[in-house]
Amino acid sequence: MKRLIYLLCIALMGISCVRSQNKINNENMNYNKLTAEEERVILHKGTEAPYTGEYINNKRKGVYVCKRCNTPLYNSSDKFDSHCGWPSFDDEIKGAVKRVPDADGMRTEIICNNCGAHLGHVFLNEGFTAKETRHCVNSISLKFIPEENKMIKKAYFASGCFWGTEYYFMKAKGVAHTSVGFMGGHVDHPSYEQVCRKNTGHLETTEVEYDTSKTTYEDLVKLFFETHDFTQTNGQGPDIGPQYLSCIFYTNENEKEIAEKYIEILEGKGYKVATMLKPLSTFWKAEDYHQQYYEHKGTKPYCHVYKKIF
Repeated sequence: MKRLIYLLCIALMGISCVRSQNKINNENMNYNKLTAEEERVILHKGTEAPYTGEYINNKRKGVYVCKRCNTPLYNSSDKFDSHCGWPSFDDEIKGAVKRVPDADGMRTEIICNNCGAHLGHVFLNEGFTAKETRHCVNSISLKFIPEENKMIKKAYFASGCFWGTEYYFMKAKGVAHTSVGFMGGHVDHPSYEQVCRKNTGHLETTEVEYDTSKTTYEDLVKLFFETHDFTQTNGQGPDIGPQYLSCIFYTNENEKEIAEKYIEILEGKGYKVATMLKPLSTFWKAEDYHQQYYEHKGTKPYCHVYKKIF
């Protein structure tokens, strides 16, 4: 009898363990699917390389949420530039971030209080802001939800290496944010390596988010023409290949008409304009290390130079 009772208890414990494991698995199924690199950082407490993260120079208003579970973690108003190579915040949304001793025995790790995702580390009393706090966070652990602004519009320009194109647009008056990627091809989710093989049909393209209360599409078109050689037919400067051709991707007929207007002006000045005009297609964002490349590197483009024309 005792043996029967013992075996029954073991069986019940097994059922309980299975149910517990199933519960954990079901909970995990509610989390966002992560890439191998995201798992390396978020689950296995790795660190992305400095100055490669997507959000280092992000100055848009909005909320940063956990990449794994979408829990709001930081407000953009608490973000500041510490020049450390990772996004920095001097405060978190109350109750969203948990501090735990790091495995190295010296630092303090910060994790998402909801799902335990690794975010980075917190440092105190460094003098950066009045709060004397710096949450040093991996961009890859975050997802940014921008604040809706009806005055913000997007425009798309290709003028050779997108590093140089973005360099001038991100510094332009009224530009709220820029991203680099690929447009105009026939391959979904192309990688930089694929595009460099010159057979995907994509052009290196810069997405420009601009505030219509501070600048105009015409201003952007003029800057586009004034920062590259729009007469070159095989690339841009020393960068030769179909992915480096000059093109304006227009989102509506008004944008197309504005682009045509300035092409006519340039032709009237004696230029042979090689710039193509194409309707907007899917913009595939490039890998994080391409974003704001020259800003991270601290240098200037070698294939783009500003030359006033208009």
